[in-house]
Amino acid sequence: MIIGLSTATFTLIHVIISLIGIAAGIIVFVGLLRSEPRPGWTAIFLIFTILTSATGFLFPIAGPTPALIVGVISLVILAIALLALYGFHAIHAWRWVYVVTAILALWFNCFVLVAQAFQKIPFLRALAPTQSEPPFLIAQSFMLLAFLIFGYLAVRRFHPGLPARV
Repeated sequence: MIIGLSTATFTLIHVIISLIGIAAGIIVFVGLLRSEPRPGWTAIFLIFTILTSATGFLFPIAGPTPALIVGVISLVILAIALLALYGFHAIHAWRWVYVVTAILALWFNCFVLVAQAFQKIPFLRALAPTQSEPPFLIAQSFMLLAFLIFGYLAVRRFHPGLPARV
């Protein structure tokens, strides 16, 4: 039991929270590429991404794990994103700090999504049972490359209050 819920129910809620955060994050990412701030979606993305990391700490785990380390790093990155966006209004250098930290937080969630997919989906698990096989490494490398390319474009293009640059 976790906070009065069965582990299965809590896991389902955690997964739903994560998927909402990822979906909202993708919408925010597209907005960054178009220099459209999308404040409502950004709030949903940040809240659900924070909840994803926070609920991850509630699972019964005996010691430090890669997932917990990613959770801590993600929360630190999200704190910086919140400060850059809401504290410093993403102006001057805080603009790119916000963009980079928001995209990094989304990448962490997507990284975990791919890892979980390779653990839980039988077809993918058969391709990479230890997650050190080429299919897993190719999937994660492709995703990282896409995030780096589109992240670079987002940093260059996101200038709230100015006309979008293409």
